[in-house]
Amino acid sequence: MLARAATLIVCVLLACAQMIGCSREVSETLVAKIDFSSWIRRSLTVSPDGKRFGCVFRYGGDRLCVSLDGDPSRPYDGVGAEDSIVFTPDSKHIAYIARLDDKWFVVLDGKLGGIGDVFKGLIFSPDSRRIAYAAELGGKWFVVVDGKKGKRYDGIGEGHPVFSPDSKRVAYAVKLGDKWFVVVDGKEGKRYNGIGGLTFTPDSKHIAYPAQFAGMWLVVVDGWEGKRYDGIVEDSLMLSPDSKRMAYAAGLGTERFVVVDGKEGKPYDAVHKGGPIFSPDSKRVAYAAKLADKWFVVVDGKESDPCDGIGRRSPIFSPDSKRVAYAALVGTKELIVTDGSKGKGYDLVGGHVFSPDSKRVAYAVGVCTAAGLMSEAFVVVDGKEGKRYDVAGAPLVFSPDSKHVAYGAQRDDRQFVVVDGKKGKRYDGILAGSRVVFDSNDSLHYLARKNRNEIYLVQETIK
Repeated sequence: MLARAATLIVCVLLACAQMIGCSREVSETLVAKIDFSSWIRRSLTVSPDGKRFGCVFRYGGDRLCVSLDGDPSRPYDGVGAEDSIVFTPDSKHIAYIARLDDKWFVVLDGKLGGIGDVFKGLIFSPDSRRIAYAAELGGKWFVVVDGKKGKRYDGIGEGHPVFSPDSKRVAYAVKLGDKWFVVVDGKEGKRYNGIGGLTFTPDSKHIAYPAQFAGMWLVVVDGWEGKRYDGIVEDSLMLSPDSKRMAYAAGLGTERFVVVDGKEGKPYDAVHKGGPIFSPDSKRVAYAAKLADKWFVVVDGKESDPCDGIGRRSPIFSPDSKRVAYAALVGTKELIVTDGSKGKGYDLVGGHVFSPDSKRVAYAVGVCTAAGLMSEAFVVVDGKEGKRYDVAGAPLVFSPDSKHVAYGAQRDDRQFVVVDGKKGKRYDGILAGSRVVFDSNDSLHYLARKNRNEIYLVQETIK
């Protein structure tokens, strides 16, 4: 059913004559031939480097197999959740959960490993050398790190275990009886009624998490307990890049506010989920908050002009920490606000990103019909609208030197990569989940499908 291509096909194509100032030399490497009639689309996972992929296929009857770059695994009776395929950060190894008969296994590079009734949190360490996961067997939960089983507990926290950024430490939340606590490097912490998400500092020296005690919530850092609140906003706990500062959103009664370095900010009616954020230099803090029926972006304690809504991934800092951008709803239109300056209003905006040198801004725009369905899309770079397509802008990426901007687009069921406003070669599809990756200032790559069943690694050089 599946055949790994052994041949290398290289085509050198110069872009069309009208692409003045941006010709592109293209080479295509055949990665795999795929029977797309039997694959499970939602299982597709692309490696972090954008050059490999894994997915699940039906294999006769009800059996399934996992394909890595077109090479099929042995048939299984089942494969874990759609997000169970995991690549190492260096893209060299792959792991997933699979079932044979009535037993579930962790499969690492094709080899069957740990057995369990249920698995959670399959994860590789940042250096790609270690693997950890939580398993339930016979009604008890335990964490397996590098093949070694930990102590058995009554429950395990969602999204656990967690590696530290230096890959040397492991932490997870567990339940014993009616109490929850955190295990860090094998040592059990204080008992609480509930535990939130665990976060290591970037230097890996400290760990922080929200905890519930006696009906109140507080933030715990290395066992030290902060002030108690009625609640901590989900996913709001943030540690600064220099590992010296901490911020989170909390609530008392009907008030919501951001706590930065232990100091409570102005109270609001709501704080946007996912905030606050630190600037790359760790000196600045930004978040979105609501008061009455208006939203504000608060940067270093100063409120922006009011608006009717704030978009996802908002706000963001530029790489040099000096600039701020966010998506806002004003009336019925969405727009990007950069350094306090409002852009043009559109039906939909998003995906805003700064260039590496912090001087440029790009974002995607959607044009909707009267029924609210998106009819066209284009990208705005430095305030200038690009060509309109059926779909465009997922995702936007600048070159390392900030001179080029690339994104995927679609027109008439054909997909292609646009660089500096110029269309590239048309394909049956740019592989879902595939990123456009710049390898240097003038070269990039991505995965594409053509001839119905062939997957290619496309590498382009900008001339």
